[in-house]
Amino acid sequence: MQRYQEVLVTVCSTLIRFLGYIFLRWIPAHHAPPITVSALCVYLSLIWATSSSSTRDRPSQSGQKKQRTATSTTKQSDRDTQKHGNDREVSVLRSLLTGLPCTSSKLVTWATVGANVLLNVFILDFVLRGSFLYPTTHLSFARVGYVSSDSVKILIREPDPENLPLTVYHRAKIDPPPETWTVDETIHTLNDTTDYTFPVVIDGLDSATVYEYLLSNSLSGEFTTAPEPGSSGSMRLNFWTTSCIKANFPYNPLSHPFRIYGIETLSQVYSKLPTMALPSFMLFLGDFIYIDVPHQFGTAIKHYRDEYQKVYSSPSWHIGKNPAINLPWIHMLDDHEIQNDWHDGNVTEPYPAAIDPYHHYHVSVNPPRAKSPHAIEQNTTYFSFTRGPASFFILDSRTYRSPPGLDNSTMLGYAQLQSLLDYISCPEPVGVKWKLISSSVPFTKNWHIGTSDTWGGYLKERQVLLEAMWRAERTLGTRIVLLSGDRHEFAATKFPNPATQPSNPTSSSISKAEGQGIYEFCVGPLSQFYLPSSSYYQTDDEDVTIKYVPNGNFKFGAVDVEILPDGESVLIYTLYVSSEAVWQYKLSMPSDIKKGEAEFPDGEEVFDRVNQPNENLGMAIKSFWRGLYWLNTQVSKLVEGVNGLVLKKEKLDE
Repeated sequence: MQRYQEVLVTVCSTLIRFLGYIFLRWIPAHHAPPITVSALCVYLSLIWATSSSSTRDRPSQSGQKKQRTATSTTKQSDRDTQKHGNDREVSVLRSLLTGLPCTSSKLVTWATVGANVLLNVFILDFVLRGSFLYPTTHLSFARVGYVSSDSVKILIREPDPENLPLTVYHRAKIDPPPETWTVDETIHTLNDTTDYTFPVVIDGLDSATVYEYLLSNSLSGEFTTAPEPGSSGSMRLNFWTTSCIKANFPYNPLSHPFRIYGIETLSQVYSKLPTMALPSFMLFLGDFIYIDVPHQFGTAIKHYRDEYQKVYSSPSWHIGKNPAINLPWIHMLDDHEIQNDWHDGNVTEPYPAAIDPYHHYHVSVNPPRAKSPHAIEQNTTYFSFTRGPASFFILDSRTYRSPPGLDNSTMLGYAQLQSLLDYISCPEPVGVKWKLISSSVPFTKNWHIGTSDTWGGYLKERQVLLEAMWRAERTLGTRIVLLSGDRHEFAATKFPNPATQPSNPTSSSISKAEGQGIYEFCVGPLSQFYLPSSSYYQTDDEDVTIKYVPNGNFKFGAVDVEILPDGESVLIYTLYVSSEAVWQYKLSMPSDIKKGEAEFPDGEEVFDRVNQPNENLGMAIKSFWRGLYWLNTQVSKLVEGVNGLVLKKEKLDE
């Protein structure tokens, strides 16, 4: 094998193995499959070409070896030719590491070549097996959506006309069970217009009661209605929150292609919790599907519907004593339901195709739309509801978004922004102590990769909201907390109110976030990759780091809001990583809060069981990202300067 061929083989083999590992275990980016498959084609071509060449040359080489030379100079020349020519020795270790054919063992050659082929088989299996070997068009399922004190929304999908008409029944889950079921709905027609889905609303229910539901196609499930507002049961609320799902990741060739490990983790944790700590619902913060990961098959309505069907076809929904399909799920929209880092509004392709299944599968059984939408209600995709001691506002950070970084950039659009400001400034009923605002992207600008896709790219609008929240906390005596997702890391951040910070702040007081402020808890992924390096860090006193946990493929937050007998109210946020509670933080509201001059105590850490990374390594990683951030800033300034000079020259020329 010639020297340049060795280099090419080594490069191709290294590329296959490096990208294969990254793709299957760390980040399933869509760039990897075409690169690794192309590299494999080049690699196998070189292996085959050199193998064929060696076979043809072997007789002549053996003949040359049998010839005797007359002088020692000629013998030495032959040795040098053999040493540096086509028959360079490749040891077993070198062959296994580089992918080069081993000169001493065909078995080792087959092993090293087979490893590269097998990696590509795994990559193609991850990309294609679910789509081609597990069709989902015949998927039939039912799930629980929004549940109030007297009603429930249930989403049904039934594509088989043989099961129509479809009748929906319910009854209280008591012992002994009632002899008869109550008929709620009879569905006579389902068609492709709604992808064979139908939202059923069952009302007239009793509060704080466990019910069973049954469909005439044998699907069944259960749900628990919310406590009556003002009752003793409404003094406490538990719910979960997370974001980002990708099936069978990290990749396992022996797993079902639609298996979602994070959903199974939810079932495991649920089965261990005491009754008082069971979640009332899951607030899912976006990226329920990944249309572009690991490969986007198209941008038609069919392709987006296929992705929702794949997620709901997962066997993980039905695993365990308390399957996740029975937990009510409330959904938000984020970019991977449309296109990565989407900011092109709601009329540009592929948004119209992407929003179709989102409406049918999620919006149709979500909570009520915002009370003051400032727009046609049917066109709004932001929601608001109250449950126990907390009220919620669920944002849509994609539908109305414009490009970031401009003077008039908006993430929410005018109508949604006004609706949110109305919500923030509106007094809550007696017994509702907390306002929880959920955003599919982080409010903090402390992430230094993809900052423009977060609220860091919409700082003017963010400042308007922060000022409104600071003002509302003080005047209304209601505490506001932000819940967000999108990032595949966890971070808790505080946004201190400048008006309440110490008059002579020190570095210590800034790092501890002394003074009043809004807290944000950002969590993800439920079942996806996490970044192997830290990209979150504090750069000023506007966004103060409380806690950062990057590691973990399966993360979610448990939120417990309670009004205690003495009138004090607490919100406890617990971070779970791979079914273990690793960090907990508490916010509180004293019972003697006075509206107009409300002041809240700082949050406090309850426990921290996170394995801390090596300090020196952490500093090195942080320095790397800070350097990269500085370089990016300088390049941006340089580009702006050049653009300014060009504009000046054009004006002078005119």
